[in-house]
Amino acid sequence: MQPSPVLVLGGQRSGKSRYAEQLVAESGLERIYLATATPGDAEMARRIAAHRERRNGEWTTIEEPLDLPAALARVARPGAAVLVDCLTLWVNNLFGAGRDVEAEAARLVAALGALAGPAVLVSNEVGSGIIPTNELARTYADALGTLNQRVAEACPRVVLVVAGLPLVLKS
Repeated sequence: MQPSPVLVLGGQRSGKSRYAEQLVAESGLERIYLATATPGDAEMARRIAAHRERRNGEWTTIEEPLDLPAALARVARPGAAVLVDCLTLWVNNLFGAGRDVEAEAARLVAALGALAGPAVLVSNEVGSGIIPTNELARTYADALGTLNQRVAEACPRVVLVVAGLPLVLKS
């Protein structure tokens, strides 16, 4: 599964998580799932459960909603492939906790440059839709778009998934 890290982008329900899981599974390495989601409501709890069921016990799951750079640095190692799912929810969690998203993004990019093992990061592409009508939503979309750009720059491989089809943007 080289080169690493890999950024997998896509819209909601585009197939990006399934594609990223496939990349990690095909590596033949131990599978580590670094989850950023928190079950804030019943619908989100169902989504998390569906992801867990799809991984059917073949993954080690680590949940880290805020300190993603430290968790990624801690679990990335030779012999294991890490899937980070997803940067979108991580940014949401940072906003909710009042964290400095720009500073956390810098920490993540620095961590990507020092990983001891392969990683695949998943994020939503939110810049293709309509411009949100409220300030918070625009600020969030801007922050995620900027993070995606910074992570894409740091990753040797970037893939956009549309309708379940992977399109390599950078290799």
